[in-house]
Order: sequence, then C-alpha cells, then structure tokens
Amino acid sequence: MAVVTQAQVLDALKKVIDPDLQRDIVDLGFVKDLHIENGQVSFKVELTTPACPAKEQLRRQALDAVMEVENVQGVDIEMTSKVRASPRRAAENFIPLVKNVIAIASGKGGVGKSTTAVNLALALAQTGARTGILDADIYGPSLPKMLNVENKPQAEEGKRIPPAEAFGLKVMSMGFFMDEDTPVVWRGPMVGMAVEQLLRDVDWGELDYLVVDLPPGTGDAQLTLTQKVPITGVVIVSTPQDVALADVKRGINMFRKVDAPILGIIENMSYFLCPSCGHRAEIFSHGGARKQAAAYGLEFLGDIPLDGAIRADADAGIPIMIAHPDSPQTQKYREIAARIAAIIATMGFERPTFPEIVVE
Repeated sequence: MAVVTQAQVLDALKKVIDPDLQRDIVDLGFVKDLHIENGQVSFKVELTTPACPAKEQLRRQALDAVMEVENVQGVDIEMTSKVRASPRRAAENFIPLVKNVIAIASGKGGVGKSTTAVNLALALAQTGARTGILDADIYGPSLPKMLNVENKPQAEEGKRIPPAEAFGLKVMSMGFFMDEDTPVVWRGPMVGMAVEQLLRDVDWGELDYLVVDLPPGTGDAQLTLTQKVPITGVVIVSTPQDVALADVKRGINMFRKVDAPILGIIENMSYFLCPSCGHRAEIFSHGGARKQAAAYGLEFLGDIPLDGAIRADADAGIPIMIAHPDSPQTQKYREIAARIAAIIATMGFERPTFPEIVVE
C-alpha cells in the first residue's frame, strides 16, 4: 500500500476555510499533532474559542477533505480550543491572567443589561471556557441575587479575595460586602476606587473571559475600567424604543473616545410572543437597535424577546440558561455568546473581519 504523507494531508486541509478569519486552518496553525499510520490519519483542530459556532462545520469539512486523499483508510479528528489573549494593552492591568474582558454596557437603566450579562457569561461557561463575571454596578449591585450566591467571599489577611462561584462562574460584586437594604451614598471618585479594588484585590486566577456588568450610562465605573484593564470589547444592550436608542449614541461616542472597541449591539425586549396563541406583539417597537448598528457600522449581535420566564428565573436566582436550558430564549443567548466569541477570536490575527467603528 502506498504511504500517505503529511504533505498530502496538510494540502487537503488547506481547502478548509475558517468562516470568520477567511483563511485556511493550516495557515492559521489550527492543525496540531498530525499522525499517520497504515492509512489511518489522526490530528487535532485547535480553535480559538470553545464557543466557535462553526466547530461542527469545520470538523465535517476537515474529515471530508482528508478522506479524499488517496490511500487514506480512516480519519480521527479531535476538536480542541485555546482562547487567545486580547492583543490590546493598557497602561495598568490589574488582571494579567484574564485573557479577555467583555464589558456589557447600556446607555440607560431598565433595559435588561444585568440579565443579559449573566446569561451571556453562563453561555460562554457552558462551552467549557473559564469564565467570570464582575458586577461593576456599585450603586445597584444585582448579581448576588440573580445568581443566588449565599456564601459571601471571605478574605484572609494579607491575601487577595477569592471570588464566589455559581453555576460554573467566578463571581464578584460589591453586593457581597453590604446589606441589601443599605444605599451606597458615594461621590464619583469613590465609585472608581471600588471598581479598582474589585479588579486588583480579587484573585480571579486564569480566565478566558471576564464579563463585566457595567452600571448604566457613562461615568466613573466605565472610565476606571478602561484605564485599569485592557478591555477586549464592549457589548451595548438596548431596547428598541427611541429613548433608549438615543442613549446608545452617547455610549458609542464615549467608548470611542476612550479607545474601547465595540463588539456590537443587542436588542433586548425586542418583541413579545404570546405563549397561548403565538401572537407576536412589538411592545417597545422593533428593529431600532439593528438600524442603529447599521448606521454606526457596528455588528448587530441579535435580539432577545420580552419573556416572563427570563425575569422570573432571574428573580429566583436561577437564570434561564440553567432553569430552562432547552428554551428558545436560551438558544438566543447561546447564539449571541458564540458570535461575540467569534468576533473576539478574530482580534488576534492580522486580518480581522469585524466591522470598524464609525461614529458620525
């Protein structure tokens, strides 16, 4: 039997193109541990994120390509992943072991930003990515309740604070260190200092993604975050109505000024689908965030419906990603998280495909 060579296999695999990077998986360095014995070919395909939406597509294409090589008797492919660290740098970086920081922002309150942040973080964690979530909303911390964290982190003298854990996430919030009914009456600089402490004094360890739930608006927490850590990108959450979209414009301009890339916009509470009759009602209008994204040259990441289960699960401390893993709403969060991960993955290469930010 003629011998199958590595050159033949690699040449066949050059036909397999990553849909986001638009380059073949050999050129990208994704093919690892290639072995050939008696016509049996085995190798790994190491993707840039475990949340890659094209994982199965790439595996199937790689299998078909190699099976077309003459004298190949069988192919064994192991799909793996290694999240790359953000190429961005900051003057200071309090969390050097965190590869990517994803800030979830909104121009105004009441748009479901925290609920979106929690479910996106869970969606990333469920792919196998090491994920944490930071509640940077000092005035109105909500993550302890939304994630039903009862055991507050305890710090030993002289050591950094270990984050709490919930549903596979590392979690930190100022809400762990104050009574639920106690208001935070602080001036702006104190808010910045609190965010700095939650970054610097917490032992986050090695993470692929740290999702940061920012307070609404444009203020001290946002500025502190952009100065102290290299933000990989910002996701803006809005509802479809004009009053919310007007604040989105201000948010885009602020993040543009501090050189923080905007990964895209999510339209939350986009429509209501009646569970009894299936009638769709666009209570807060519909499609405004998509139009806003197009106007500013940004990615539209997806829409999430207004649904009572999302609210009820958040209030009960069991997010919908956990309470109803097979629901259509959960699938929406998974799709958006996968798209965010795919966009981030392109940022470590010479030819990114995500859109540039254009603010008029």
